[in-house]
Amino acid sequence: MIDLYYAPTPNGHKITLFLEEAQLDYQLIRVDISRGEQFRPEFLALSPNNKIPAIVDNDPEDGGQPLSLFESGAILLYLAEKSGTLLSGELRERHVTLQWLFWQMSGLGPMLGQNHHFNYHAPQPIPYAIERYQVETQRLYNVLNKRLEKTPWLAGDHYSIADIACWPWVNEHVRQRVDLATWPAVNNWFERIRTRPATQRALLKA
Repeated sequence: MIDLYYAPTPNGHKITLFLEEAQLDYQLIRVDISRGEQFRPEFLALSPNNKIPAIVDNDPEDGGQPLSLFESGAILLYLAEKSGTLLSGELRERHVTLQWLFWQMSGLGPMLGQNHHFNYHAPQPIPYAIERYQVETQRLYNVLNKRLEKTPWLAGDHYSIADIACWPWVNEHVRQRVDLATWPAVNNWFERIRTRPATQRALLKA
């Protein structure tokens, strides 16, 4: 059983998407970040960066004590290795998958997160910041589109943790002032993931 400490954000959705796809047993433990529950000592013991998601695997493969992890990319990699799903064992496909996973963690998520912040949460509008992150958002969508013009999934022929990592951020495209019709390959990929049964189940956890 996996304990998932969760809030319905793009990073939280990554893990429910994976768990539903892999059909792993899990318990959802909601963390109300609007009330500061991410700063509680018991949560900080699992996630010292005071961010969701975090997991506790109560049945790790080594048979030892429960294993806790924070950082959504690390969690996806761990769960893929634990379950043997959504991450190829073949050398080239595996590392292409990890390449796009790390691209999401270092670029797509942080930049689109800044887009959200300066458009919706900054205490006063800062036109330079709004424009900067809008331009970067569009650049990243262009990178994504060029990749998906060549392959059906980010890693190649198979759906993987790279797609799962990116999709929840693209699911917020309206908040980013992005029209997916501008990027047809992204739009096609987005709709194929949106209509997967596991995605539908995961979104019900919101």
